[in-house]
Amino acid sequence: MKKRSTKSTPSIKIAPSILAGNFGYLADEAKRIEASGADYLHVDVMDGHFVPNITIGPQVVSAINRATDMFLDVHLMIYNPFDYVERFVEAGADMLTIHFEATEEVDEVLNYIRRCNIKAGLAFCPETSMSMIPKYLDRCDQILLMTVHPGFGGQAFMSEVLEKVKFTRETCDTLKIPMDIEVDGGLDERTTAECYRAGANVIVAGTYLFHEPDMALGVKKLRNANN
Repeated sequence: MKKRSTKSTPSIKIAPSILAGNFGYLADEAKRIEASGADYLHVDVMDGHFVPNITIGPQVVSAINRATDMFLDVHLMIYNPFDYVERFVEAGADMLTIHFEATEEVDEVLNYIRRCNIKAGLAFCPETSMSMIPKYLDRCDQILLMTVHPGFGGQAFMSEVLEKVKFTRETCDTLKIPMDIEVDGGLDERTTAECYRAGANVIVAGTYLFHEPDMALGVKKLRNANN
């Protein structure tokens, strides 16, 4: 199978997910991520309703923010995200990503996030049709394509999402819209290379990186996975 050219794909960024870290030592885990040379620190926020798990809220995001100077990439897997935007902005989020499936006010929430002077992202679950994506490309700074079912770490990568990644990158190229395309779930060296060839450039990795004795080496492996 012919590999897709990555000429139009921006440089790769690595975003370790602190969800896979030791919650008893979140400040230390944040410093560990910072020392690894990663680009973003990814924070998964789950409400127990949109996804069947509960993780952290604004106060914990604020504590993480105090522990590091890293860019906080906050992924809201929650219903009614509009009601929480200000709280997460005040907590130190540099980007808030909401789910297309979690609100009927996607445009309003994305616009509100941007009015708060931070970046806005829009996430799509694996089952959501890729036909929904083009409408929002000029209304956000990043598209997140879930490569597992949202809600739990450690799941296997869903290769069928690669077609959605390719479609999104090609649509951005056609419309001449610069866009970060993030993938999240089951990422290791092999799947990172597949995602990058398809057009993704922001790699969220939790289990893989936190199981690496040397996280900096793990970050380097992912960054160079397509070489």
